[in-house]
Amino acid sequence: MKKLKMEKIAKRLGAERRGKATAHSGYFGAAQLAEDISARFKVPASGGRSTDPSWDKKRLVPLASDTLKSLEKLSKEISRDGLVRVEPMQLAAIVLEKFLESVKESDRKTLIDRALQTLDAESSEEDMETPASG
Repeated sequence: MKKLKMEKIAKRLGAERRGKATAHSGYFGAAQLAEDISARFKVPASGGRSTDPSWDKKRLVPLASDTLKSLEKLSKEISRDGLVRVEPMQLAAIVLEKFLESVKESDRKTLIDRALQTLDAESSEEDMETPASG
């Protein structure tokens, strides 16, 4: 598949490229995600499955069954369209990267504070449910 040359397209249309437009959900969000995957993934020189060459770490990530099923379904839909084959955990990595890019630096502290409050509340609930020994 040919990679789009956005600068060349803009020049021929007499337009000026001002940045990247992003779609978030629905058909256009899925189409944008598929295009991002297609643009980023390359087949390694040694062969094998296409991947993002900038990924240099591998980690195991625990998931709920429903989350994995959703990732599997979406990765099949993207792969079925024939643009590129993507595995569920590759898709998870891209979605995570896109989320982190979308969160403003100023909002990160708020997200962290909320996560810590949720963990504290869950911990307190567990403490109430567990009988004290002694």
